[in-house]
Amino acid sequence: MSTEYRNFLALTYEELEELNLAAKADRVNRVAVDEIREKRIKYLTGEKRIKAVTVLFSDLEGRLHLLDYDKKFLLNSFENLTFDGSSIRGFTAQHESDLRLGIDWGAFYWVPADVFGTGKVLVFGTVIDKDGSAYSGDMRGVLKQYAEKLYSEKGYTLNAANEIEGFLFAGRDAEQKYAETGKFEFINTGGYYHVLPLDPLRQFIDTAAEVQRAMGFQNEKDHPEVAPSQFEINYGYGEVVAAADQIQLYKLLTRQVAANMGYTACYLPKPVVGVNGSGMHTNMSISQGKTNLFWDPAGQEKLSAFGWDFIDHVLTYALDLCLIMNPSVNAYRRLDPHFEAPNQIKASATDRGSMVRVPIGNSKSMRVEVRAVAPDANPYLALYSIFRTGIDGTTAEIDNLRQAQRYLPDHIQEAIEDFKASSWITEILGADVQGRFADLKQAAADRSPKELGTYVKGSEVQFHHEVYNQSLWNNF
Repeated sequence: MSTEYRNFLALTYEELEELNLAAKADRVNRVAVDEIREKRIKYLTGEKRIKAVTVLFSDLEGRLHLLDYDKKFLLNSFENLTFDGSSIRGFTAQHESDLRLGIDWGAFYWVPADVFGTGKVLVFGTVIDKDGSAYSGDMRGVLKQYAEKLYSEKGYTLNAANEIEGFLFAGRDAEQKYAETGKFEFINTGGYYHVLPLDPLRQFIDTAAEVQRAMGFQNEKDHPEVAPSQFEINYGYGEVVAAADQIQLYKLLTRQVAANMGYTACYLPKPVVGVNGSGMHTNMSISQGKTNLFWDPAGQEKLSAFGWDFIDHVLTYALDLCLIMNPSVNAYRRLDPHFEAPNQIKASATDRGSMVRVPIGNSKSMRVEVRAVAPDANPYLALYSIFRTGIDGTTAEIDNLRQAQRYLPDHIQEAIEDFKASSWITEILGADVQGRFADLKQAAADRSPKELGTYVKGSEVQFHHEVYNQSLWNNF
């Protein structure tokens, strides 16, 4: 049915960028929640061309879910938006299924109509339990509460930027079809930085970068990565919750842009054996006012003692955190030392095999880079766990901790056991969430061979938490 005659909202990319940057400035300046809510409600009420508001939330594994609410209904009912939590993996059981969605009015996005449809805007939601409290399985809410607590008590702002690598494969739904086809087809073999200007991979990157720019991402650089058909589109630093939201939006928009072009944007950590896998290098810093607490011009590698303590804590709990950073069977193929894998539990300014790197920085840019995070990790869970560990953890009594010959697991089964046995994980997540996350990972692991072998198995793709659907999950 044609919708050309309908007066739905479809803004230019320039208009979108202006609106989204203004909304981002409100978040950066910590404009009062009530003021932002009033501004957004007034806008939605007055903008007659908007038909629906898409509310986004993520499950415990990090899979993004979208619910479209009629705009008029949402404006009248935004304080009582219920949904069935029992249908979301890792959320409530069937006998206690009702959950509610709160609206985070500050996390509001205007979106390109050619990618997200006409007449829609996006906003992130917070999952609320039956009793009105924050839901423990909603890691976005957990991260937001932790970040706000540190800001109110210590004046800390947690900052993050993620370098998210992915692959572009031929055909739509290539992951869902992998169990039948047994292969992914590259659409480009140009290699690192090298691709013709109108190559399909370059056109995909250019298109996705334009969408990001329109959504206020404030892009920095984009390029083909080392492996064939691999890409990376970098954007600026942000406050930690906004940074995690942008990871979810990055994956959503690139998948839709790819689908529009007849391709699949894939974030499996190692979808093809024999070439580099995909990572999500996570750059982190902590500021207090305008001061970067990780910067010390007299410190080792110009990193402050506070920054080195942060690293030491992360190295101490590396095995505890591994399942959070690498939450799939396929992720352990990436931890292969033959392909610059960051599987060594150590810190270095230069060695890219280290799970933590200290990049060159200055008073503004000094940061810690955690390289062992896979692109299929729940961004809220990963950022919360690493920041919480770096700030509140302790340092193990291990000789030469920063250069010790220790390694991350080479299979998910070992990572699950480390995760389940960790008292630190129990402390920061709670026993209930710890158990539910471990059960989800075990269920997927049990459907795959215990030996990874030399080629990617259909099961590790089919039952991946970002790929499966009810039909695929039951086809076992």
